Amino acid sequence: MAALGSIRKRGVILICIIGFGLFAFIAEEAFRSCESSRNNDRQQVGEVLGEKISVNDFQKLVDEYTDVIKMQQGTENIPEDQMNQVKDMVWNTYVQSKIVEKEAKKLGLTVTDEEMQNILDEGTNPMLLQTPFVNQQTGRFDAGALKKFLAEYKSNQTAQNPQMQEQYEKIYNYWTFIEKTLRQQTLAQKYQSLLSHCFLSNPVEAKMAFKEENEESQIQLAAYPYSTIPDSKIKIDESDMKSKYDEMKPRFKQAIESRDIKYIDVPVTASNADRNAIQKQFAGFQKALSVAADPTDLIHKSGSTVNYLGIPVGKDAFPTDIAAELDSMSVGSTSAVRHNVQDNTLNIVKLIAKQQLPDSIQFQAIQVGGATPDAAHKSADSIYNALKSGANFEVIAKKYGQTGQQTWLTTKQYEFSPSMDKDTKSYLLSLNTAPVNSLQNITLTQGSLIFKVLDRKGMEDKYTAAVIKRTIDFSQDTYRNVYNRFSSFVSANQKPDVLLKNAARSGYKVMDAKDITTSMHYVANIHSTRDALKWIFASDEGAESPLYECGDNNHLLVMVLTKIHHVGYRGLDDPQVRQMVKAEVIRDKKADMIMAKIKGVNSIAAAKAKGASVSPVSQITFAAPVFLPTVGAS
Repeated sequence: MAALGSIRKRGVILICIIGFGLFAFIAEEAFRSCESSRNNDRQQVGEVLGEKISVNDFQKLVDEYTDVIKMQQGTENIPEDQMNQVKDMVWNTYVQSKIVEKEAKKLGLTVTDEEMQNILDEGTNPMLLQTPFVNQQTGRFDAGALKKFLAEYKSNQTAQNPQMQEQYEKIYNYWTFIEKTLRQQTLAQKYQSLLSHCFLSNPVEAKMAFKEENEESQIQLAAYPYSTIPDSKIKIDESDMKSKYDEMKPRFKQAIESRDIKYIDVPVTASNADRNAIQKQFAGFQKALSVAADPTDLIHKSGSTVNYLGIPVGKDAFPTDIAAELDSMSVGSTSAVRHNVQDNTLNIVKLIAKQQLPDSIQFQAIQVGGATPDAAHKSADSIYNALKSGANFEVIAKKYGQTGQQTWLTTKQYEFSPSMDKDTKSYLLSLNTAPVNSLQNITLTQGSLIFKVLDRKGMEDKYTAAVIKRTIDFSQDTYRNVYNRFSSFVSANQKPDVLLKNAARSGYKVMDAKDITTSMHYVANIHSTRDALKWIFASDEGAESPLYECGDNNHLLVMVLTKIHHVGYRGLDDPQVRQMVKAEVIRDKKADMIMAKIKGVNSIAAAKAKGASVSPVSQITFAAPVFLPTVGAS
């Protein structure tokens, strides 16, 4: 009983403790729920017609398209600029396909499997020609080759060779993408075709359209340009601004959030010491290149951005500034060191040879191998003699497990190669210079190659030229000095207003970037600013950013977030809005002044007497508005 009495005395306290505990429990769950909701929002890329797409789902679409590009281009790495274009393209395609799907669903439009099969059987869709299932002889899509591949892919699911599995998987994923895109494309075409048939014409409309396009008029125009009244003569009240703002308000609707920043961008460039050092280095390169019998090693050591293949190539294989020099040089000569301001490079060119050679060559080839190189060479000699005696090329080729089919080779197929081995170089040189109907037997490192030239087309000048081209880069010391100086400035001015105020005094320029949105890839058109962009949308107004190293490792960036424009209507306090409204108010007041001035004017002569600028205007049609220089409008 004593215990119960004690509890009763402390009842209020116990109730408070229990209540607080329950509140804490509920608050914790509410916090977790809010946090979970925020995390879900962070995982959303966007929303189309009320349907949200997550980061993971969008990334899958990007990866899918990226793999297609890699396969088409034969590369493993995609530059940042191209990757951003891919993301934009994937998003735009996703939006368009969702819109078309919704509208098509309302109308009951679909793409059936039978329609898809008809498209494959016809094989005329351009997308099908981008697949590996193209008949090389006809140049058309081969539905049979696709069926064969799909059957092989299915049977190879349990194959032991991982490399073969990987290759099959890549091609299968590529085809899946093409098939999906074809289906989307076909649905869009069906919808557009149906929509186009909703527009009808009749003889009356056709006659009117013809008349509007072909019937011309000539007039005398009396104009009173607004520019004849100085802006200084216009008085504007705040009530005028508010009234005009209300009228124009729909134009200032903000559909998505955007942000404004002030920033300091410090580009790092080569110092005088850096330039002198590279000039000295290039003087040595120029001397060495002028006497080099084979410049391959020198070009490699110089770090030139232009590859040296040692074979004749077209002008297109060289940068435009180098290509412009080639015809003015004599064979065997080496240019002086030249500075190209446009791309900030130093350049040296040595023209080794200039020849008239075909752009396209048709040929047949048989590659001959053997247990040893000598055995291969003996077999090649035997084949060569048989062909010389009139043996059929394709029949001989089939005996060695090859087709010997006629093939076209164009200069574009090899002139942009990053490097070339000795055998390939020897083969291409022989192929370029061999006359039509000639038979060649080329000795390679591990065997021989026999080919017959059947045709040569597109004779053009080709050049064998060694080029040393290098950007005038800054040194690590230069970068370190620029970084340390700017870092010290940022550290000494940690308050945003102080940073912006003292920038000019320290030799830095403050710039504005307005209306930055999450759809942008760069800050102030500087590469590799993804982290800076994230900071902009994670910070509060008035915040100062950390120092970012960005660009191609040649920019230093610091920012101040000056304004957040939320979804809704921008107010009259916004400088951009105010400027637009003010311009409209001034225009309206000038119009009122001009209208009052010309009240009662009813002829060109009367208008001219009131100060109008009179000019003839001819060739006026309804279909093609005429630009009027007097008023600066159509």
